[in-house]
Amino acid sequence: AGGRVPLRIVGVDALVIATLAPALLPRPDEDAARLAIVAPGQAFLNAAAREAVGPDARRLDVQWRGQRHALDIAGHVTAGGPALAVMDIGAAQELLGRIGQLTRIDLRLAAGIDRAAFIASLRDAPGWPADVQIAEPGDAAQRVSNLSRAYRVNLTVLALVALFTGAFLVFSVLALSVAKRAQQFALLGVLGLTPRGRLRLVLAESLLLGLLGSAAGIALGTGLAALALRVLGGDLGGGYFAGVAPTLRWSGLAALLYGALGVAAAGIGGWWPARAAQALPEAQTLKGLGAAAAGGGAGWLPLALLAAGVALATAPPILGLPVAAYLSVGLLLVGGITALPALVALLYDRLAPLLSSRVLPMLAIERARRMRGTAAVAVSGVVASLSLAVALTVMVASFRDSVTQWLDVVLPADLYLRVAGGGAGAGAAVDDGPAAFTPGIVQRLDRLPGVARTGTLRLRTLLLDPARPAVTLISRPLEADPARTLPMIGEALPVPAGRIGIYVSEAMVDLYGARPGTEFAPLARALGGTGAAAPVFFVAGVWRDYVRQFGAITLEARDFERLTGDRSVSDVSIWLVPGADEAAVQRAVRTALAGDDAFAGDALELSSVGQIRATSLRIFDRSFAVTYWLQGVAIAIGLFGIAASFSAQVLARRKEFGLMAHLGFTRGQVLTVVAGEGAAWTAIGAVAGLALGLAVSVVLVRVVNPQSFHWTMDLLVPWPRLLALCAAVIAAGTLTAWVAGRAAAGRDAVLAVKEDW
Repeated sequence: AGGRVPLRIVGVDALVIATLAPALLPRPDEDAARLAIVAPGQAFLNAAAREAVGPDARRLDVQWRGQRHALDIAGHVTAGGPALAVMDIGAAQELLGRIGQLTRIDLRLAAGIDRAAFIASLRDAPGWPADVQIAEPGDAAQRVSNLSRAYRVNLTVLALVALFTGAFLVFSVLALSVAKRAQQFALLGVLGLTPRGRLRLVLAESLLLGLLGSAAGIALGTGLAALALRVLGGDLGGGYFAGVAPTLRWSGLAALLYGALGVAAAGIGGWWPARAAQALPEAQTLKGLGAAAAGGGAGWLPLALLAAGVALATAPPILGLPVAAYLSVGLLLVGGITALPALVALLYDRLAPLLSSRVLPMLAIERARRMRGTAAVAVSGVVASLSLAVALTVMVASFRDSVTQWLDVVLPADLYLRVAGGGAGAGAAVDDGPAAFTPGIVQRLDRLPGVARTGTLRLRTLLLDPARPAVTLISRPLEADPARTLPMIGEALPVPAGRIGIYVSEAMVDLYGARPGTEFAPLARALGGTGAAAPVFFVAGVWRDYVRQFGAITLEARDFERLTGDRSVSDVSIWLVPGADEAAVQRAVRTALAGDDAFAGDALELSSVGQIRATSLRIFDRSFAVTYWLQGVAIAIGLFGIAASFSAQVLARRKEFGLMAHLGFTRGQVLTVVAGEGAAWTAIGAVAGLALGLAVSVVLVRVVNPQSFHWTMDLLVPWPRLLALCAAVIAAGTLTAWVAGRAAAGRDAVLAVKEDW
């Protein structure tokens, strides 16, 4: 179909595969040869592979270890997933150069056999190879699930943030509604409706809003999910699960669960407006005097919530997931929001004396200071949304900066050469074949004009645990100081005599316990070492890796060659002499390899360090683009909440504004006071949101990311961006308050003074 696609080739015994794995049973086309299922050079493709080559294609060109092969497409298999080709096992062994070698043997046990006892007997059998793994049928599915589990869980938590902000949206709408209908509620009270009846009425409205909103949200979310899968794929365009074409899976039970959560969030958001309707003073409300000022609440509650949030942030992961850290984020947000009245008092009690001689600013500050509970309720939505926006901004900026620094260390050369499609997937089986470039090819490249020196890299996948994805073994020349070639965390330890030093990624520490200063026996077993002659590997250091989430091990190239006898390499890095023409060197490299059929056409990937960096950062930015949309939506909801709160307040204060007009205040001055109140309230929200967001970002950077993805990053606070975000929120809040006050500061406010019930 015009492009290169990673293809998995599976060789099977077509005569028995139907009873073991029916999805891999070759199904010949009508015009295929009678013995196509056992003939050499015949491939049977699954749907993903067929889509990649085109529906009318009859031949398939594949490249393996630098060699090109042409296969006839003889039929199909029903297996799903990424691109897959099934062949006769003998034909596959010949094609891949694995005559007499098998990568997997499937066993079906007789009825009544104890599976655990049978596995134990195999492992205890004399001469059992140490590098052979025994896996049960569910292990492969679990391994595939583990590839994306952390990704799926974090997306789910981000989705649940919508419930958090949605509760504030319902709160704002109902607060406005209760304020508009305050006199109607009071009249109903005079006519016999009890305060509890008013509470139930508003709660019923909130639950109805939640029900309607949840139904609309499920429908809209399903449509957006289908669109995202079609346009962006299952990783939102990040490129992590290349070759996978996921289909939409709709679960009625999950839809009911999330719908119930939406209704519950609406009920929580409607509780405080319902309590306000319940507590309305009927006589005062009928006269238009409004409700009493909201208080500040219990002073110990915010401290308790914040302390609990800090404590949970130090808890270890649960089942490999940062459950306690997510609870910590929630408690920090709720604790910070409940502390808003105290923050208003702390700041404005000190600011008020400084503005006592300026009437309009003094009136704006005094209302926020004396109505601190009301101010806290009004800006709580802004605090929640801004804190989440700040936290995500800091996390993404920290991650991007750390990735940039990491690229500077792992990409020291000017050019990088590899065979197209030569990477191994994280879920691959043990890969022990030769790589594409021989030592002779590397020496040939080293002698080219303009080349100062070359470096090599050998990648090999190892399955250390059947329940986990494969780890990557990296063989490369290490200098006397590994920190010059690896992004080390801490100092490297000296390797004891008789030991082979290895340097592991952070994921190896978390998943396999490969801590510095310890011996790592699983690597010896994976490389086939047994008995007294088995090599002993010593963990000499830990390095940072943002590519291989499930672990990587770096080994000195000389040790790898001595242990395996394999001197081939997967990647070649090229340093240019100062002043050399990069384009000319690239042409020379391609010319030097043009005589080899394995490297003809577009078989080679030759990229400059600038191209690799730009591509890596472009993939990063595309992966996190969704977070910017989430920030914008959250802040919009917060501003909508403060608009509703101000609208509710000014509607209830029409007589106050009318009295100000009778005292000589112009309409512009009244609007200035209202806008000043908006600035004062949103300034408190911005300060609190910034502080809470920074606290949450520390949890995300220091706890959630290491526990989810097994890598750490350096904390970077983008102050200019955060301050601009806070300034934009304050300006938007001020404008919102001014717009909300326009209607209440008109002629109706003057006439409202005459109203008397």
